[in-house]
Amino acid sequence: MERAHRALIQKGHNVTMCPTTGPFTATGIAREQIARGADLILVAGGDGTINEAAEGMIGSYVPLGILPCGTANVLAMELKLGHDPARAAKWIGDLKPRRISVGHLTCDGGRVSRHFLMMAGIGLDAYIVHRVDAGIKARVGKLAYWVAGWSLVGRRLAQFEVAISGGTRRCSFLLLSRVRNYGGDFEIAKSVRLTDDTFEAVLFEGESATRYVKYFAGMAFNHLRGLRGVEVMRTERALMESKNGKVFVQVDGELAGTLPAEVRVVPDALTLLVPESYTSHYQSSAS
Repeated sequence: MERAHRALIQKGHNVTMCPTTGPFTATGIAREQIARGADLILVAGGDGTINEAAEGMIGSYVPLGILPCGTANVLAMELKLGHDPARAAKWIGDLKPRRISVGHLTCDGGRVSRHFLMMAGIGLDAYIVHRVDAGIKARVGKLAYWVAGWSLVGRRLAQFEVAISGGTRRCSFLLLSRVRNYGGDFEIAKSVRLTDDTFEAVLFEGESATRYVKYFAGMAFNHLRGLRGVEVMRTERALMESKNGKVFVQVDGELAGTLPAEVRVVPDALTLLVPESYTSHYQSSAS
């Protein structure tokens, strides 16, 4: 991070360094710096730290910029910012502020209320996040999630009900995403972007984890859509509840709580620095 700091100073920026001291401290730091008159918040960290800082910026017009660090860096990959925070710092002046919507999660009977930038996962992937050993994650990074996921093969998965787009579905994994990239390795939601005002919802049926071997193959070979048991739609809101057992929820890769839950879009919530090519690239892809 010293290289990134030097790069910002060389570009003529007046920089105040504010290290986090533990979980959820980034939220308070962002709020405090905005109250003190900061005109830009740069977050050097992974998706979890970015999520926390963004929570303290909701409703503000101060831009959020990303210096990619951390385990997966899904947001940095989505924006094609690379993996080098020093290089990203040199590009800050070339990025453009864009007003975007964010997601909002309420779960644990209303005890948890938080925003997120990229995605909410309910069911299988959140259970994997729950199972990941923090020590192993620190040593091997994303491999810890693969180990936790493959250890579930052959097990039965918790099912839950989803009220979405005027109907009710039953599934074992629901992804409500505002980005195409998933975990740094795949694209599950294929046609969504951060500048949209909706989620792309991908629902996976099946109570046997073995069924996800087929789904994984569909992701790996880019033909997930059309697979039996997979449904894709657009939505602004979803309600989830479980009648049999505990079902976990994650947002932006961090465990958030359990069902029942509501996830909805919050329009015009945050200013994000993005490459000028980001919007034009996805506009051309969608056309």
